[in-house]
Amino acid sequence: MIAQSLVALGPVIGLIALGYGLRARTVLAPAFWPPAERLCYFVLLPALFISGTATADLGGLPIALMAPILAGSVLLAASGLVLAQRRLDLDGPAFTSVLQGGIRFNNYLGLSIALALFGADGVALAAIANTVLVPLVNILCTLAFARYGAERLTVGGTVRSIATNPLILGCVIGLLLNVTGVGLPPGVDGFVRTLGTASLPLGLLCVGAALELRGMGRNLGAVALASMVKFAVLPGLGVAGCLLLGLTGPPAATVILFLSLPTASSAYVMARALGGDSRLMASTITLQTLAGVAYLPLVFLVIGRVTG
Repeated sequence: MIAQSLVALGPVIGLIALGYGLRARTVLAPAFWPPAERLCYFVLLPALFISGTATADLGGLPIALMAPILAGSVLLAASGLVLAQRRLDLDGPAFTSVLQGGIRFNNYLGLSIALALFGADGVALAAIANTVLVPLVNILCTLAFARYGAERLTVGGTVRSIATNPLILGCVIGLLLNVTGVGLPPGVDGFVRTLGTASLPLGLLCVGAALELRGMGRNLGAVALASMVKFAVLPGLGVAGCLLLGLTGPPAATVILFLSLPTASSAYVMARALGGDSRLMASTITLQTLAGVAYLPLVFLVIGRVTG
């Protein structure tokens, strides 16, 4: 398991490094990357979720065990940060970036590793993790911006941003196609699956292109706090949940993996748009992504021991 995991990590690291190199050397115009990321987020990644969940054998997956471990871990970690907020030497916008850095996760990394480890089942397991985590994380982060951000969100705007999230819609559509037995017609299935396959390499290239090495040392205390939650508290809660509920095998590995992932580059866009500390968010994303590449082998070691 550990050797297989390390092999799976190789292409991920390579694509991130290539994306950074392409951006740094301006092989592609800087204007290329924002539309490419939007293409992944709004079209390609939802297509992967639809294809993966619409055709998966969900009956054999322990969704009833995975969901409470995933949701419970994030809720406990977020609640701890909110309770500690008054004692932290952080203003409101900075706190929103710490919260995002603590509970948001990079879909492209998780999906790439899950697919490499478990094949088609990995896509289905990752889709379950996303169906639970994406709505929950977006709700918590949106509420945090409404309370602590420089901008104030309306209730209607909060609900609309969650209901129209393309990743949530992709998961829901795929699940509905699966449970109703409708599935995807042969011609449509190939089209959607091909679209989804393009999401991971392009998404990882965008992750690398988003790295900002200059100035990433700003406010290291806040970055360290977010990273402690991300790399220690959340995985620890996930491991405890798996042991407590008896979740093992690939489902347990997927739960621990997704709770261990570095924060997503989309957190910067959200911080800039909704009144967070975008400079702190950029430092957190860069440092967590770089640290996560070195940290994930340790996660694979823990997964190997927990899942047997």
